[in-house]
Amino acid sequence: MHAPAPKLIPAELLLMAYRSGIFPMADSRDDEEIYWVEPRERAVIPLGRFHVSHSLAKAIRQDRFRVTCNADFGAVIAACAEPRPGHPESWISERIAASYRALHLAGHAHSLECWHDGELGAELVGGLYGVGFEHAFCGESMFSRRTDASKVALSWLVALLRHADYRLLDCQFMTEHLASLGAVPISRDRYLERLAEAVAAGPAPGLPEAYASLLGSAASGVGVGSGIAAGAGAGASSSSSSSFAAGASSPGKLILQSLTQTS
Repeated sequence: MHAPAPKLIPAELLLMAYRSGIFPMADSRDDEEIYWVEPRERAVIPLGRFHVSHSLAKAIRQDRFRVTCNADFGAVIAACAEPRPGHPESWISERIAASYRALHLAGHAHSLECWHDGELGAELVGGLYGVGFEHAFCGESMFSRRTDASKVALSWLVALLRHADYRLLDCQFMTEHLASLGAVPISRDRYLERLAEAVAAGPAPGLPEAYASLLGSAASGVGVGSGIAAGAGAGASSSSSSSFAAGASSPGKLILQSLTQTS
């Protein structure tokens, strides 16, 4: 007998919550209930002050990972929901995961994937997902199976948001890891002010459009997927490599250049 499908959180409700400064969480992977969170202190990454260490810059410049956008959203959120050392329970319940997959199909939730292309094919080794609306992007979670994979994904996210002139990158809760990358804590009131400014700025290009635009016309659409079919990222591999083989730069160098440009 198949388990009943989890009751989805309507996309309209999720977007209304994000525009109001709140987001859903659950107590465990199997918890059918959700609760709405509005932190008193919020972590944000100022898009002009993202910190790139020498080792991270090297990983980006060398294209240590092939980075795609929306190529396998389902795999990314599933990886983010896996138990981690010291954190046996995940706040990403089956209901939350299903709701964000639906939000992705509606065009409002996006992922960045880091792939390692080896002898056995493409292996998903890191990534992140979040929700984009107007000039705001709310990062939900990220994961890493190889050193620096999640940092590379976050670096790409910051570069894409800078390129598309976003006003706000919300990271929800402050951690030492985020602080090392330039995240700062702000009060709830200040966050709501910045959120209102980002919403009032009107529509911005979505993450897939920013990805295609930043990487240039030669790479337009390369690595940008739709849907959550497994293996979608692998299908973008040869096109991504060939489109930049004849170019003057590489994806990583373009991303690093975007991160180091002054506003």
